[in-house]
Amino acid sequence: MPGPRPRPELHSIAVHAASRSGGAPTAEFTHLLAANENPYDPLPGVLDAAIAATRRFNRYPDIGCARLIAALAHRFDLPPTRFAAGAGSVGVIQSLIQAMAAPGDEVMYAWRSFEAYPVITKAICGATPVAVPLTDEGYHDLDAMAERVTARTRLIFLCTPNNPTGRTVSRDELADFLARVPEDVLVVLDEAYAEFVSDKDAADGITVCRAYPNVAVVRTFSKAFGLAGLRIGFAIAPEAVAAALRTMATYGVSQIGQEAAIASLAASDDVMKRVDLVIAERHRMEDALIEQGWPVSCSQANFLWLPLRGRSAEFAGVCARAGIGVRVLAEDGVRVTVGARESNDLFLAAAANFRLEHDQ
Repeated sequence: MPGPRPRPELHSIAVHAASRSGGAPTAEFTHLLAANENPYDPLPGVLDAAIAATRRFNRYPDIGCARLIAALAHRFDLPPTRFAAGAGSVGVIQSLIQAMAAPGDEVMYAWRSFEAYPVITKAICGATPVAVPLTDEGYHDLDAMAERVTARTRLIFLCTPNNPTGRTVSRDELADFLARVPEDVLVVLDEAYAEFVSDKDAADGITVCRAYPNVAVVRTFSKAFGLAGLRIGFAIAPEAVAAALRTMATYGVSQIGQEAAIASLAASDDVMKRVDLVIAERHRMEDALIEQGWPVSCSQANFLWLPLRGRSAEFAGVCARAGIGVRVLAEDGVRVTVGARESNDLFLAAAANFRLEHDQ
């Protein structure tokens, strides 16, 4: 039937989503280990700040997120002109691609990596995605990425820790890579899971962006800070890029989100205590899965990666029958969020049962 038709790219590319097992529990899944959410309830002071802000939601939010940006600038000891906020890291990433890449320009990233990269690049912005395969161990192949840079390359995303493999980019290999990238190419370190990194050799985006004029960092309050439902993230970027992002993100962050983020920064010590608990659970789950014989990749994020390939859907089905939602990524593997201990224990039991039933 004739009528208005959306762009065909929206049909040819899978839309990014956290999956139906993200968010509130459902009749099918009572234990949600699919969306990399923080398993803990909001901190009391953060919740109080958010509730107080709801009393003013008849008013527009601070268009420039000035108080939040001031708090971020103080925390990271960088000028406020280097910061911009957006609707989660996804919103910031979309603004970065829209600001930097026009149709015909190239946006490079590793694959498999964050699912939003190809969707935003092609379907939303009309630029050309360039996906460079990860190494067999799930790391960024920075040599291969450097070789793929062309005169059309405008943006390079390095997701570290990488979603879904949990691998980080090391300081030394990043320095070697940046030496090979032209200065007019913006390299974006997507550090949504930075707070969970315990590898001392991993690159730290805050340090790197101080030293290189073509590096930006994207972080979020969704993971470690537990504000996923409020949709707030931020970028630290070269001043001209940050200014463009602030212009594009008009009214992009609610006042409730801004106030909760400011309160979260003030409660960083309590946030990091919870992060330490997640890291301890991550190690416990890794050890149990390795003991069971699973090919689990040691992660630096708040999730684990099982590169099960053709067995992924079957494994997820076993988890689903136990009431556990995990994230299946095509024919590559299964990503499992580190959740509350009860949920993690049920997952580990389901994984053990799968091996008993299928590996006889």
